[in-house]
Amino acid sequence: MYHCFVIIKCEDGYYDIVFMDIQMPRMNGYDATRAIRAMHRNYCRQVPIVAMTANAFVEDVQAAKTVGMNEHIAKPLDLRILARTLKRWLSKE
Repeated sequence: MYHCFVIIKCEDGYYDIVFMDIQMPRMNGYDATRAIRAMHRNYCRQVPIVAMTANAFVEDVQAAKTVGMNEHIAKPLDLRILARTLKRWLSKE
């Protein structure tokens, strides 16, 4: 649980959104997302998690959604897509 240690220790609502890299050492982004979503806190099940990765094939997008990520943004970043994603997940209704 190396990469999700920070979210384990924070107060609910501390992070508004998580940008998750897929290719990380020790624990990849898929496993980190599974671990976060499996925690017994509503905050961990609901905080938006966005894959931000060079893995941009259709199966990569599906894999991100399958483990509980809300969005997938391919690198190199398109700032318009990033802005739309932030607006979608950070807008207060």
